[in-house]
Amino acid sequence: MSLADAEAVIKNIIIKIVQGCAMGGQVVSDTLVAFMVNAVVLDPRNGFSVDQTLTKQDVQKIEELCLDKLMEKCSPSLDTIKMQVYFDMNYTSRREFLEEIHQVKESRLSPLSREIADSRVKTREELDALYRKIVTYILLLSGMGSPTDVNTLQEATAALQSIFPQSELGTFMMLLKRDKEQQLNELTMIVTGIQLFNKAIKMGEEETDFHELVPTVINEALPVINKSIESEMSVSQSLAWKYTAVLEKLMESVCQPGECDIPIVLLQQALYNVRQHEAFLRMLLADACLCAKNVEILQRELSLQMKLLKETVQSKTAVPTVKVFPLFKALSKLWCGLQDEAELLNILNNIRLNLQPFLTSQAKIFSEAYLDSLLETSEVKTDEQRMTESSDEHIVPSEMKAQEWLLPDTTAGSNDLPLQYNGICGYMLVNRNGLLLPGNPNIGILKHKEKLYVFSSKKAALKFSSNPDDFIAEIAERAKISPELIHLLKLQQFSSISPYCMPGSSVLVRHVTKCESSTQTDIHPLETNVVNSYEWNEWELRRKAIKLADLLTKVTKSSQTELSHMRRENVTQTWLLKNVACQSKRDGESNTPKPQMYLAHLRGRRDGHVVKTNLARSVDE
Repeated sequence: MSLADAEAVIKNIIIKIVQGCAMGGQVVSDTLVAFMVNAVVLDPRNGFSVDQTLTKQDVQKIEELCLDKLMEKCSPSLDTIKMQVYFDMNYTSRREFLEEIHQVKESRLSPLSREIADSRVKTREELDALYRKIVTYILLLSGMGSPTDVNTLQEATAALQSIFPQSELGTFMMLLKRDKEQQLNELTMIVTGIQLFNKAIKMGEEETDFHELVPTVINEALPVINKSIESEMSVSQSLAWKYTAVLEKLMESVCQPGECDIPIVLLQQALYNVRQHEAFLRMLLADACLCAKNVEILQRELSLQMKLLKETVQSKTAVPTVKVFPLFKALSKLWCGLQDEAELLNILNNIRLNLQPFLTSQAKIFSEAYLDSLLETSEVKTDEQRMTESSDEHIVPSEMKAQEWLLPDTTAGSNDLPLQYNGICGYMLVNRNGLLLPGNPNIGILKHKEKLYVFSSKKAALKFSSNPDDFIAEIAERAKISPELIHLLKLQQFSSISPYCMPGSSVLVRHVTKCESSTQTDIHPLETNVVNSYEWNEWELRRKAIKLADLLTKVTKSSQTELSHMRRENVTQTWLLKNVACQSKRDGESNTPKPQMYLAHLRGRRDGHVVKTNLARSVDE
């Protein structure tokens, strides 16, 4: 059967289990049911094998087992699994949390933004209504106050009129929708900066920290949330230490008949429950501390930016917008950053509160008084005490040449290494029947098949390193019996297994793990011979052929081009002509008379006698 058909069948199984739980009064999610189906199939006590094909009876058995586990009334194991599913569904990275916050805010304001961008006003009343909508949008997006507050509305309107008077609405209406939305965001940033500046002016010149400008949610919730997480984590830690001490005592005295009635399995489940709660609270506390650090940085930058703005404005009657608008926008960005931190703190606090109901089962079964009675005079050791006791034990790598060991003294960043089993000692988990003891990296970190392991003592490290593959396989088998260990110990080998329980199919189908990845390569990693004259278009080749044929009828001529002249640099030195003048005598001149003869009686005389007369002037004249 294809993978799509298998997924359809498993969805039907999940739907049946969800409906069965609903009929029994339990509301469960599809994710929880899918995880429980996976856990039932993996459990070797249920008799399913990876190579086995399931019948209808097997599918019915899986549904019944899942319903029995999900319908248990007081089960620390079920509570731990529910806690893990809830945390996976609601917790993510800081970047994704902030993206979600921004998406929620945009989706909440998108109807108003769309209404402003698509509005077509014709009357004066519609123009006033549009301007009020813009003010409302600015207040909601900036979070500077409620639009229903009269004073806040007046302040925002005055700030908007100073940079965007109502007379410019006509120009605003002529813009495209995308440009309108962009201008709305810019107006919001500038108006927010103006409102923050006005508040700072009201506070007085003597104020330097501007703590009142920070959202009240941060000032009130930040210390409370940190203290709440720390106090709850302290309670879970103390319970984990008590459960560990009780289990150690019972495992040492297991042969005594008087103590055989104590439910060791329930104690282990309760230990896993509080350890998982502690791990989740530790993650929330780290995020809350990062929020506090970012808030401190943003407050400091806000104070410096406000001082710079005051120095720029001072008592001037007019300041160029080129100088002051970027400062207002910078204030608005810092304010938005503080709001994001406030929203993130609220999310972390809600997750913390929603984790508390998953601790009720172990609290009902094992009260503190009952635990104290089991302990009697036994010593309850903290994790720090166990670390201190084993801090003097060190592995000598030269004596353990068969395995590779890392020591904190010679390994940079040993505290940030990705340790297997979430830093739990794997040897004690196997040798002490599921007991969770934190490993001590100072003893030595075993590197086996590119994975790192830590141990609670030197003896445990030597035992584990002698045959690590057997211990790793045994831990995987224990995780199949106690499925809450899969998430608690971060056993990633089970994350790619999904059950497809159907007739004629195998019990487990292993998916190929996929992820989005990208690589950057050069377009031409090797030097190639690119023929620039190559042409694939047939019509272009015909055009070139016609052009060449037409050139046959032309006369070849030569001309000088940019490529044929100035082929080398020549330098010549020339001497300019001098301006020379000389003084000479005055030039004299004489005019000689021009010879001139006149002949008379050339016409009209038959005898041919001609009279010649000399008309030339004398030289002496």
